[in-house]
Amino acid sequence: MSDVGTVETMQRDEAAGELEWLAGEIARHDRLYHALDAPEISDADYDALRRRNAAIEARFPDLVRADSPALRVGAPPVEAFGKVAHAVPMLSLDNAMADEDVVEFIARIRRFLNLGEGDPVAISAEPKIDGLSCALRYEDGLLVRGATRGDGTTGEDITANVRTIFDIPQRLAAEGDPPALLEVRGEIFMHHADFQALNRRREDNGDPVFANPRNAAAGSVRQLDSRITARRRLRFFAYAWGEAEPAIDGSYSAFLDRLERLGFNVNPLRRLCRTAGELVEYHREIASMRHELGYDIDGVVLKIDDIALQRRLGFVGRAPRWAIAHKFEAEKVETRLLEIRIQVGRTGALTPVAELESVTVGGVVVSRATLHNQDYIEEKDIRVGDIVTIQRAGDVIPQVVTVDVDRRPEDARPFIFPDHCPECGSLAIRPEGEAVRRCTGGLVCPAQLTERLRHFVSREAFDIEGLGRKQVPQLIEAGLIREPADIFRLARDRGTLDRLESLDGWAEKKVQKLVKALDERRRIGLDRVIYGLGIRFVGETNARLLARHYGSLEGWRSAMLQIGTSDEEALAELNGIDGIGPRIVEALREFFAEGRNVEVLDALTGELQVEAVAMPNGDATPFSGKTLVFTGSLAMSRAEAKARAEALGAKVAGSVSKKTDFVIAGADAGSKARKAAELGIDVLSEAQWMEMAATS
Repeated sequence: MSDVGTVETMQRDEAAGELEWLAGEIARHDRLYHALDAPEISDADYDALRRRNAAIEARFPDLVRADSPALRVGAPPVEAFGKVAHAVPMLSLDNAMADEDVVEFIARIRRFLNLGEGDPVAISAEPKIDGLSCALRYEDGLLVRGATRGDGTTGEDITANVRTIFDIPQRLAAEGDPPALLEVRGEIFMHHADFQALNRRREDNGDPVFANPRNAAAGSVRQLDSRITARRRLRFFAYAWGEAEPAIDGSYSAFLDRLERLGFNVNPLRRLCRTAGELVEYHREIASMRHELGYDIDGVVLKIDDIALQRRLGFVGRAPRWAIAHKFEAEKVETRLLEIRIQVGRTGALTPVAELESVTVGGVVVSRATLHNQDYIEEKDIRVGDIVTIQRAGDVIPQVVTVDVDRRPEDARPFIFPDHCPECGSLAIRPEGEAVRRCTGGLVCPAQLTERLRHFVSREAFDIEGLGRKQVPQLIEAGLIREPADIFRLARDRGTLDRLESLDGWAEKKVQKLVKALDERRRIGLDRVIYGLGIRFVGETNARLLARHYGSLEGWRSAMLQIGTSDEEALAELNGIDGIGPRIVEALREFFAEGRNVEVLDALTGELQVEAVAMPNGDATPFSGKTLVFTGSLAMSRAEAKARAEALGAKVAGSVSKKTDFVIAGADAGSKARKAAELGIDVLSEAQWMEMAATS
């Protein structure tokens, strides 16, 4: 290495070569010190390397590398985070709350894959880190972008911030044989010791402290000034991939080993298991050491180890079939119930909520908890003034689970459930067979209006940045919005924007950001539109099913108008969609029988460009847009056949109608095959179907 004094006489090619060497050498020492706790040089020698790097970069600013060690200390603030579209969606995991759920998870996989009892299924298990999901894109081994999960489809660009995290390599290690393209996914988190030190500093400075390490990590990663992020010691565990060229094959456990060779930290407590019993035992073992790890976990993640089987299993809704999160039993604490209030939801449901003496549960301060419904209160004899035990179900939603009747105060009083809406005074009825009372006020009810619009702008629906739980009621009270279309009309009228700027907390810059966010959301998928309407029982998965089946806004709207008139043929088609049950059919019929709801939909879509939902397979196949019905006994499981058909762009129905394009008949095909023949519909044998699917 050249002497410091020679920087002034250094030539460009010499400077470029030394900067390359310094970037690699400093990165190596960073990993030895921060990740492996095995430093090879003194702090003084390390500081000399960084000073050398800084001196060369100061003389040759145009030679500053993307993996420059200087980026570890952060960069000046930016105005806002850019958006990043995930080429491969970052989806969530289904939860297993009990050992029995794990047993069923394994059984479900065996059924899907048609595996016999003797066929082994290896499953990789690892602790589930309670942090912030992050995607890191590497091109030719060099970190080019970091992004948050966001809504799973679109995240925020946090590249400058992730460069400050020492667990994240700026350049992948050569011994891991870096591919041309690799998006590494994992969790950003904070160790307990670092979290406590951060809160002590904030207390000393008079700043509010963070409630828990996860909030601290999330807040640190979303700093517009990455120099602040650099001062907070964040960590990273890698555990997955998104895009990859060439494709990742083999086993998941081998992939984790490769991530280690590339320079990432992967959880050292991971284990390969082969039975449900081994998985349950692993869960208990990790739970027993949970509070000794020095960082927060909220369960264990179980993944099928064979990547080829992962691809066969695919996804259902927003979660993979081949993985599940086995959560820990919720932490329970005692507190006093001070009051019971009724909360009115977007569908008019009256939900009792317990107001509690504040108590910390699982690192979060809780002062409210759900009481579910009238029957729940009466069955447990919950009264105002009682000492109750609460837990955070799945470590998320607080709920009252038991009452200590022996410690009940004399003045504890039973709760009388109202038969009228506390928000609008409308009659609250309890339909036969249901546990929930509902307000009949509809959009006349301010609570329903507020909650419907909060749902509409939520992350899973329209995901409008700048509009959240606080802002929606503020805009309603100001008379600026009454229905979804009004939200998009905000950006069209200068007078409305001036009124918005005059509201508390709305400065010109914030209004401009909202206008930008609204413009970005005018082009949106049909499934998000359907989900955003807040129709009862129509969640994200069902909205996607409907969008895929009907294909376009026009096709879906036309069919739903027929549903609203109880058209028999339209109802038969809707009932025939695999996964759509009678409750959803009835909810859609009720929604579209009301003309006002159709007006709300039309006003909204007049402000939008609604796109058909993207099919899982982008290439045209013989089954793209076609409706298939499976009947008889198939070699592959019915679930796998359905998943394969949907991956090829097909729609799968449960019954044969005039709109069916193909019937795939296995052994012992019965009435469906006969009806297809009567209607002149193409009937394929399973062998023909599999051959066409294989060549698609």
